[in-house]
Amino acid sequence: MRARGQAREQARGDRTRIRGMPPSTPAPAVSGSSSAQQHDGEGPVLDPAVAAALKKDDAGLVAAVVQQYDTLEVLMLGWMDEEALRRTLTSGRVTFYSRSRAEYWRKGDTSGHRQWVKGVALDCDGDALLVTVDQEGAACHTGTRTCFDGRALDAMTADRPDPEGS
Repeated sequence: MRARGQAREQARGDRTRIRGMPPSTPAPAVSGSSSAQQHDGEGPVLDPAVAAALKKDDAGLVAAVVQQYDTLEVLMLGWMDEEALRRTLTSGRVTFYSRSRAEYWRKGDTSGHRQWVKGVALDCDGDALLVTVDQEGAACHTGTRTCFDGRALDAMTADRPDPEGS
């Protein structure tokens, strides 16, 4: 029984770890965690190892690709700074940084089209995040399921050559 409880505890801990970070990297700090660092009374800050792994643009932002967890459809692209990522990792809901409004926004707070976090991964270069979610309603502010629906560009397509040479 004790082994099952330890396995369950380990599984919970793994859910808070960002995929792409080395296994020795501690999981991001969460509210109530003794390893959380406080700032301005707002709660914990992003784990320093995670923050160091991010390669942000000149505005301090990282692209966050949002993908439906079960169908794998790409829903949208948003931008996150360290605080938006911390909020996403610790709340179970996706938070972005709005470049046009210069403020944080939690997806769905006004529209009801919430994004429930299923996982977060850092890409190999540290300059992009993949956030897998359970999307409630439309992901796009225009009302379409994804921000790419009906927006295909004309492109020359090609087939991969047959490795057998036939």
